[in-house]
Amino acid sequence: MNKRNLTTDQHALLAFKHQIIDSHNMLANNWTTDYSVCNWVGISCAVKHGRVRALDLSNMDLIGTIPPQLGNLSFLVSLNLSHNNFHDHLPTELGQLSRLKHIDLSSNFINGEIPLWFGRLDKALDLILRSNNLTGVVPPSIANMSSLENLDLNHNLIHGNIPREISKLGNLRILRLAHNQLSGSIPKAIYGMSSLQIISLPHNNLSGSLPENICGDLPNLEALYLEENELSGQIPVRIDECRNLRGLSLHTNRFSGSIPRSIGNLTTLKNLYLGDNNLEGEIPCEIGKLERLVRLSARHMSLVGSIPTSIFNISSLKKIALQSNTLSGISIQTFLHFYV
Repeated sequence: MNKRNLTTDQHALLAFKHQIIDSHNMLANNWTTDYSVCNWVGISCAVKHGRVRALDLSNMDLIGTIPPQLGNLSFLVSLNLSHNNFHDHLPTELGQLSRLKHIDLSSNFINGEIPLWFGRLDKALDLILRSNNLTGVVPPSIANMSSLENLDLNHNLIHGNIPREISKLGNLRILRLAHNQLSGSIPKAIYGMSSLQIISLPHNNLSGSLPENICGDLPNLEALYLEENELSGQIPVRIDECRNLRGLSLHTNRFSGSIPRSIGNLTTLKNLYLGDNNLEGEIPCEIGKLERLVRLSARHMSLVGSIPTSIFNISSLKKIALQSNTLSGISIQTFLHFYV
């Protein structure tokens, strides 16, 4: 029985081979009936049932479309076709791979909309589709991928709103939707996803303000990247409730008001980017308490007053950008020493 089923896997993979251009002959001499499927390049089989469990053909410069026959690899757990030249739509038959946990199709030329059938893959932990030509909207059906921990749709052509249904993904740790054409406000429900460690939404057209209790339900948040959008309002005073935050990037938006002193309580912060907003007032001296800070940018704004000398006691600091403000209290030589 196992042998007959493995033959099914073999037929599916040979159909794949015949539909692509293998310009470097990575598969030509190995993917033949002279060898067991489990010994083919990029193939791993399960010990228990002997069926193909992983297909990893990443970085092989393969060209073509992904054939529907891959949907017959019914015991497949991991699919990695990243960094190739696959194009056209994703076949509906991939939605039959109910055991899939890891899906990486990044850095190809896949187009069309994100298929609704991803919602059937409720065991998937990683869905990585970044750097393709995907269009349309983020389908709410992604919320049915109940085990998902990593959703990466960076660098596509996706538009529309971020669906609030994403907040139903109770295990999601990483949310990456950067470099798309998303608009509207960020659903407040996302700030209630306690499992999130990384929120990365830069280079979109997102608007609206940040909730005052932005970190109240995000105890594990390590990175918040919202730069290059159209966000407005004030930076929440309670931002310091994100105790594990290592990266905070809000630059190139429309934030107004002052830099909250509470930022000085983010003692794990390494990168702080606030520049190119409408912030005004003084730089709070509490920033000098950020003993792990490596990069600080607060340029091109309306900051006034003297630069707190405590900032220059941060031994880890490698880059500071404060130009195009109305600041005083430090010599240009000292400033240039830190502005690398």
